Amino acid sequence: MASAPLLRLVPAQKPLLFPSASRVLFPVPNPFPEASKSKLKTTVSVSRPRRIGICMSYNPTPATDRLISVAGYTLPLFNSLQYGRYLLAQFPTLGLLFDPILPLLSLYRSIPYSSFVAFFALYLGVVRNPSFSHYVRFNSMQAVTLDVLLVLPHLLHRIFTPGHSGIGFRVMVWGHNLLFVFSVTCFIYSVVSCILGRTPHLPFVADAAARQI
Repeated sequence: MASAPLLRLVPAQKPLLFPSASRVLFPVPNPFPEASKSKLKTTVSVSRPRRIGICMSYNPTPATDRLISVAGYTLPLFNSLQYGRYLLAQFPTLGLLFDPILPLLSLYRSIPYSSFVAFFALYLGVVRNPSFSHYVRFNSMQAVTLDVLLVLPHLLHRIFTPGHSGIGFRVMVWGHNLLFVFSVTCFIYSVVSCILGRTPHLPFVADAAARQI
């Protein structure tokens, strides 16, 4: 009976229905173990924009190459003046535009066989000479090709004599005028392009000249 009071002094402990987090002995498993590992291993790499450098090289045409190219185009111009006699006779004021080149023209015509000498000098001395630049050789070949094309109508005129009147004469006059205007236009365009350091491309001539270089 003496032990009964002692038992009453000890408070009765209630059963632990909801243990606290500190009393949890077993860890809660992670439902996505692979995702967590991949997050740990993944590193974010920030790529810096690359600097793109633009290199521009300015390579002007030498003055000597421009001068030689301009001199080469005088050959077809001098040989085409014979086709302008009808147009200059009809419009005398146009002849004033050619007064600055009259001294050179008189010197050119004073040399015997000047057209043949200038042709072979330009073709063999410049076009076929590898010491000159491609710019000079191409322009010289264009001048030579244009000069050859201007000789063909003159040969046809000698073969088929149209006379001094009739339809044949009118066709000849129109043809001479067109050849003269075409040759003068090509000369002005080529000279301006060479002065600016650009490469002129003459119609019906540039492709034939490029194949010979």
